[in-house]
Amino acid sequence: MLKEKIVKIKQEALGAVEKAKNVEEILQLEIQFLGRKSDFVGILRQLKDVSAEEKREVGQLANSVKVEIQTLLEEKKKSLTSTFDAQAEKIDVTIPALKMRQGHLHPLTKIQNEIEDIFTSMGFEIADGPEVEDEFHNFDALNMPKDHPARDMQDTFWLKPQSDIAKTPTNAANKQHDTNKNTDARILLRTHTSNVQIRYMEKHQPPFRIIAPGRIYRNEAGDSTHEHTFHQFEALVVGDEINVGNFKFIAQEFFSKFFKKEIQIRIRPSFFPFTEPSFEFDISCTVCDGKGCSACKQAGWLEIGGAGMVNQNVFVAAGYPSGKYQGFAWGFGMERLAMMKYKIDDIRHFHSGDLRFIKQF
Repeated sequence: MLKEKIVKIKQEALGAVEKAKNVEEILQLEIQFLGRKSDFVGILRQLKDVSAEEKREVGQLANSVKVEIQTLLEEKKKSLTSTFDAQAEKIDVTIPALKMRQGHLHPLTKIQNEIEDIFTSMGFEIADGPEVEDEFHNFDALNMPKDHPARDMQDTFWLKPQSDIAKTPTNAANKQHDTNKNTDARILLRTHTSNVQIRYMEKHQPPFRIIAPGRIYRNEAGDSTHEHTFHQFEALVVGDEINVGNFKFIAQEFFSKFFKKEIQIRIRPSFFPFTEPSFEFDISCTVCDGKGCSACKQAGWLEIGGAGMVNQNVFVAAGYPSGKYQGFAWGFGMERLAMMKYKIDDIRHFHSGDLRFIKQF
């Protein structure tokens, strides 16, 4: 009975191999007739149930048929491969190939990489922090009063308190309670990357110089120059004898390298709760080099961001003694810098997902 099955499988295999038209069909036939789930292998597994004499006869026949099928498959495969190679020789290699579509970096990623390269070349470290932040690191530690406008709903995305989340049925069973954590603390989507400065100072001692690039969120309506989600860059330098002159030199070096031309820095008095003194800083117009044009409204200067000497209350909140260290902090929006460099007139393009815009960079 088993011999008849083996002979039948051999005949089917020989006929199928003869009709095969390509290598893919040969591979499928190999699986069909000799694979682990094939009828042939199933017959071999039945040998344990037959007599010793029949097992010897069937085994010899099975081995002979297996070798014959394998040999035929290999010969057919070689024949088809050589035929394919002969056909391949007829291909006209001078015909232009189809252009491959390749991905590339987003313009904001390019800007961030360039910023990081420039600052690391000047000895800065890149620091990072959470985008979902608590009120202390986002506001309190930065010397912002409880009634500061930035805490209002029009500027901040406040999130559901952790204590409320713990009460929901889907989380109650899985939540592990940490007695050292205040689950009633208000949490929010960070409104700046200054929270990174506080978290870094809590774990490191001066002197140091860091930059903190990242995504931030503001609860405001979008237009050509404003978005609810955008990217910010901040720099923090802390040591024993840091002054405004250090800031001007580093800022001037950075912008000159970034725009690949000589850039001048101008500072104007301002106010921020986390710096004292505080100032806005401008750079000489990158279009007219400070001579006056439509891009700078004939002023010769472009407003970039805010800066100042770190308020001692911020140092105290981070765990440093008051009056022991000095430092400066400054920052700006990365979209603003990208718009200037690439001549982009609407900030909403960056997050629109429009490939027509992305493919330009």
